[in-house]
Amino acid sequence: MQASKRVPALQVAKTAIAAVGAWLLAGWLIPGPLPVFAAVAALLVVQPSVNQSFAKALERSAGVVIGVAVASAISLVLGPQSWVILLAIVVAMIVAWLLRMTSTTSNQVAISAMLVLALGASTPEYALDRILETLIGAAFGLLINAVILPPVLVGPAQRDTAMLGNEIAASLERLADAIEQPQTPASLTEMLLKARLLRPMAGAAENSIADGLESLAFNPRKSRHHEELVECRELLDRFRPIVTQLTGMTRAVAEHWEPTLADEPQAIAIAEQLRRAAHDTRILIPSEPGEPKAFILEPPALTAPLVVSAPKGGSWVLIGSLIEDLRRIHEGLTAEA
Repeated sequence: MQASKRVPALQVAKTAIAAVGAWLLAGWLIPGPLPVFAAVAALLVVQPSVNQSFAKALERSAGVVIGVAVASAISLVLGPQSWVILLAIVVAMIVAWLLRMTSTTSNQVAISAMLVLALGASTPEYALDRILETLIGAAFGLLINAVILPPVLVGPAQRDTAMLGNEIAASLERLADAIEQPQTPASLTEMLLKARLLRPMAGAAENSIADGLESLAFNPRKSRHHEELVECRELLDRFRPIVTQLTGMTRAVAEHWEPTLADEPQAIAIAEQLRRAAHDTRILIPSEPGEPKAFILEPPALTAPLVVSAPKGGSWVLIGSLIEDLRRIHEGLTAEA
């Protein structure tokens, strides 16, 4: 029944303005019955993005045209009988199915057929007026959504990308601590679970960027915000391979950790490089949307791949694996954006 968060107040206001404006405009241009179709079209067209509004306008218009055509044809053949409304609904659904329309458009076809027969006459003039009403309402709703502060979903993309980067850095530091300090099975399991959460976080960032790009389609504010989403995409592309390597490193340490691991000089060197990698990950992230990246002012700490001699203890397989994964992380962090 309840959504996780409220619809933005601006969208509610724009929807109300679109419905009232479409009602008044259609009533002025097409005298006659109340312009219900225009108001409903405007209500449905105002969406979280201009691109979605455009798609909804096309969907609504197509549904009404087909629904009105079906209702008019059936009424002209069978006359104004009450059962004709039920037949029109069934026929409208069948026609929409034959045309392979989406479920939303199919419902729109049936609703339009029902409303035409239930609210008014079945003459061709009446049907044409209802189609024009719908087109007016859809166009007015699209105009309102595009002109009055059109939605731009850049903030969520920047937020989710930054959260992913910060969690990568935190996971690198947790891994360094696990190498240097005594661990329990519970702490190792917790570390691995947190590392595995990086993949869904990357997926959330991917979805937010996709939503942001969609919000800029047909949006007059596109030129001011497109570059910000491009930067988010580039940053996510750098983070994805690191997520893969880091998850594998964490699993290797969790499964093969031994109390003697911290006695290996190579392990201490790896832990130091992991902390430097965490530092370099954080400075890739803009501190605030629109601000320059911090690495312009602060040099990276991970300046060269780690080179070590062969370990003397029994953890040589684990150390070799960590060195190779760390090399790949180094390449990802130092690559040109």
